[in-house]
Amino acid sequence: MTTAKDDTIAVRISKVLAERIIAGALEPGSRLGQDHIAEEFGTSHVPVREAFRRLEAQGLVVSEPRRGVRVASFSLDEVREVAEMRAALEVLALRHAAPHLTKAILDQAEAVNRAGDKAGDVQAWEEANLLFHRLILKPCAMPRLLKAIDDLHTASARFLLAGWRSEWEAPTDRDHRAILDALRAGQVDAAATVLARHVQWVGKKPGKPSVPVLAKRA
Repeated sequence: MTTAKDDTIAVRISKVLAERIIAGALEPGSRLGQDHIAEEFGTSHVPVREAFRRLEAQGLVVSEPRRGVRVASFSLDEVREVAEMRAALEVLALRHAAPHLTKAILDQAEAVNRAGDKAGDVQAWEEANLLFHRLILKPCAMPRLLKAIDDLHTASARFLLAGWRSEWEAPTDRDHRAILDALRAGQVDAAATVLARHVQWVGKKPGKPSVPVLAKRA
């Protein structure tokens, strides 16, 4: 039986391991040992197993009989599947959020987008990117939907970083600007159309999970 303390530790462990997987510090196929992780975090196996379950739900690890828990690999088909799921769910969230998006929220999202344009590395850009999406979607007030989107965004971030890690170039995200312009004008359908296209862009090129340089996009 888990306790509230175990749950808190499990969340911390899952977040740290997720960051390592997304950043590429833990490569696909790498084995995650319960003993080693429990020792690192100074805890028992109970919260470690819960952390593994959380990571598996996010698609970051796989549990295999007699082989333990390993970092999940991913194919281009999986990249596209995640992108299509994100597009559908984020558009749903945006349509519910739109009536509650205030000028202050949109101003904050615009400031975050400008910070992303000035990011010095891909990790910093992705943090700004995630915050932008959360800001415009959170007012939908649908926690289960937002949790599902967050999990998909975590998987998507891993694909994006894998494709951009060796060829980072600070982007100018015109899609984010177009979404904000449409929302400020009350054009929810236009904002939803841009958002759907925007989140499906990752994985469009064959051969590897990648994204184009956003500054070159119309």
